[in-house]
Amino acid sequence: MQIDKNKTALLVIDAIEATGDDTLYDPETTTGAYRAAVARSVAACHAAGIPVIFCNDAHVPGLDRELELWGEHGIAGAMRIFPEIERADSDIVIPKRRYSGFFQTDLDLTLRELGATCVIAVGADTNICVLHTLADAYFLNYDSIVVTDATMTFLCGTQEGALEHCEKCYGSALCTVAELEAVLSA
Repeated sequence: MQIDKNKTALLVIDAIEATGDDTLYDPETTTGAYRAAVARSVAACHAAGIPVIFCNDAHVPGLDRELELWGEHGIAGAMRIFPEIERADSDIVIPKRRYSGFFQTDLDLTLRELGATCVIAVGADTNICVLHTLADAYFLNYDSIVVTDATMTFLCGTQEGALEHCEKCYGSALCTVAELEAVLSA
């Protein structure tokens, strides 16, 4: 696997935990190994000079259809990025109200302004928000890489099925966080 550091951005998709009554993003839902892998991916990209973009749920109660399916979760202003992640001043946060980080956001514009042609994806749910974000990335002609141990499926389907879908339908390269670290440090 090769990564052009000047044409790549990391998308951190819903690596958030709830505050208050939100049980979908309950910290108990996500494992320590997964959260550590997300944090390591962010750190590796920071060290390599790759832009880091957080695509976080920011739902509006009473408006967002997703809340009808999954209940109240990811409410704008009521969650936080995993505290294990060391943030940089250059990190970008793009709120999203649907599964895809591209739908009705300025993610595509931001990536184009950064000169990115490839996205690395970490986060959750692999079978929903990661998958739909990578579908839109593919439709917009971005290449993609999925960090398998820094993604997680916990709402529907299986992790294996989601990864297979990304690889076969969107041409995503699959790697572990250790493999990503090795490529970026070379």
